[in-house]
Amino acid sequence: MHLKSPIAVFDAGIGSYAIVDLIRRRLPSQDILYFADRANFSYGQKSRNQLMAVMRRTVDFLIGYNPSAIVVASNVASITLMDDLKTITSLPLFGVLPPLKEALATSQTGKVGIMGVQSMIESIQLRDFVTKHTDKLDDVALINASPMVDLVESGAFLFDSTGTSQKVTHFIEAIFDQYPAIDVLTLSSTHLPWLLDYFSIARPDCQFLDPAEDIVDGIGDGTLGSGTTLGLVTESQNYRFGDFRTMLSRLRISIPLQVVTLPT
Repeated sequence: MHLKSPIAVFDAGIGSYAIVDLIRRRLPSQDILYFADRANFSYGQKSRNQLMAVMRRTVDFLIGYNPSAIVVASNVASITLMDDLKTITSLPLFGVLPPLKEALATSQTGKVGIMGVQSMIESIQLRDFVTKHTDKLDDVALINASPMVDLVESGAFLFDSTGTSQKVTHFIEAIFDQYPAIDVLTLSSTHLPWLLDYFSIARPDCQFLDPAEDIVDGIGDGTLGSGTTLGLVTESQNYRFGDFRTMLSRLRISIPLQVVTLPT
């Protein structure tokens, strides 16, 4: 399938499709390459060196499709590795960062939280990022939301609404038991917005911020193409291609898919 200067969007699974959808709505003639790297899920459980190796292979692989830009739709990679990634390609790279400035400006209590995968939450780079936005570090809670990311990538949120509701409610209640004054949380994994309705029901007085709109706004006018979206998928024993295709079908997403393997 021929794509004309596509924008490549990738993450370790279904999370990044929300960004693909936003690009499609904003730039209907733009060709898009959507890469769901399920074989390397979860990025958040990898060491910095392991994740950098995956990022290098991924960027080299995507360059083979002659993209006009690459969206690194992974919060952990964007926070911890973006400076390094910019040294391995001259292509425009767009990352996903916690909308902390907006969260602090929106909060009525001055207490906010960043939800993300474990390795991002524990990273020095995230703490440096927070320090650039506020000198009141105790006002920003860093919350490991890896269990919620797993809930999305497994597809459980699509096939077990009752169980998903219970798990999300338990997770949110635990956050507010520890941080009762928080009134804004950032969805700082591209997987987490899929659970927004569950989060909102569990805590209706809290605002949940998704940074995806900011990413798409920064892309520009794109390239005139055929408006085609091609999906590339890797798989593993735990995350099979057939399950991924079923998830997309359940979400009423119909795009051509190809199973691929990253070079080692």
